Amino acid sequence: MHTPKSDLLHTLTERGYIHQCTDLEALDAAAQEGPVITYNGFDCTGPSLHIGHLLPIMMLRILQKTGHKPIVLLGGGTTKIGDPSGKDESRQLLDDATIAANIDSIGRSFGRFLNVGDGPADAVFVNNAEWLEDLKYISLLRDIGTHFTINRMLTFDSVKLRLDREHPLTFLEFNYMILQAYDFVELNRRFGCTLQTGGSDQWGNIVNGVELGRRLDGTSLFGLTCPLITTSSGAKMGKTAAGAVWLNEDMLSPYDYWQYWRNTEDADVGRFLKLFTDLPLSEITKLEALAGNEINEAKKVLANEATALAHGPDAAQKAAETARQTFEEGRTSADLPTVELDGNLLKGGLLAAKLVQHAGLAASASAARRDIKGGGVRINDTAISDEKAMVSDADLNADGLIKVSLGKKRHVLVRPV
Repeated sequence: MHTPKSDLLHTLTERGYIHQCTDLEALDAAAQEGPVITYNGFDCTGPSLHIGHLLPIMMLRILQKTGHKPIVLLGGGTTKIGDPSGKDESRQLLDDATIAANIDSIGRSFGRFLNVGDGPADAVFVNNAEWLEDLKYISLLRDIGTHFTINRMLTFDSVKLRLDREHPLTFLEFNYMILQAYDFVELNRRFGCTLQTGGSDQWGNIVNGVELGRRLDGTSLFGLTCPLITTSSGAKMGKTAAGAVWLNEDMLSPYDYWQYWRNTEDADVGRFLKLFTDLPLSEITKLEALAGNEINEAKKVLANEATALAHGPDAAQKAAETARQTFEEGRTSADLPTVELDGNLLKGGLLAAKLVQHAGLAASASAARRDIKGGGVRINDTAISDEKAMVSDADLNADGLIKVSLGKKRHVLVRPV
């Protein structure tokens, strides 16, 4: 087992970021010689990234903090195809205007995590539509496609899993790995980029790029992946009953983001502190040693640090204070997440399950009914157990709001308009 000597790989290794590397010793040597220009690609299928993308972003952050240069590749071109990795179905094809809007929205997420600018280690944004849109397809197949064999392409998980499950894989999607490999070559030619990072589900695509660079240009390129994170109970990281944990605050409030981290399972606290915060390992060691109720203090630190990275220190402090008032003082804080509701719906009476769904505390009305039957729902701090229970404007509090709660830690204020 190679013991890293460069600051980059030493830090990534001791904090648990590394899953696979094409040549760890050679990459370690390159990182000691000078700045390694690195890219990670993000397709723009929605207006926000979620915390399933956070580990690769944190890898770029560490890379920058140790003196290397990150390239954030926003897939304006590849988004038009859709990466089949880890998917059973084809992605919905998006038009140019939607992709452009998603690129603008996603780009705002990175300003908290990376220094963006013109300096030697400053991050830059690149859109692969710059070169993919200009490719002549027959020329691409002739010059690039000859370096890929169908036999090998069929062995990659992104293809094999879809076929094994007898889910369709379109020819359009089948080309994705060729275009991603070409991205790596193009970034090397344009920027001197020699390292691609990504989640472990991208390993096959990354290896293709490394091999294509060697075959086309005789260039030594490297691939480095981080593990796909699951919680100690086996749940997929970043998924909740109400949906994804988004990074953009207009899709998920900083308070809800803070609460997600505050609700981390006990066994995951130390690991998540290493992966998703900048805290020194010495401090993390002390926090993960806490036991019993004291582990909750470590969870608050995790929530504060993770939220400060994504939304800024002020938002993290405000979320923590809102939680303290809500849980320790029993107050209904005005800083709780608030959603608006058509006031006419309350006048005739509205199913509580529909209100829970509208508040974003359940993915569907049927899921909300199950939560109600299970005793997990409260309206204005009063538990309800009848799945047919109704709410109306008579339930509005003195501030003209209805407080909807799921469990002990998730609260939303509903404001009729």
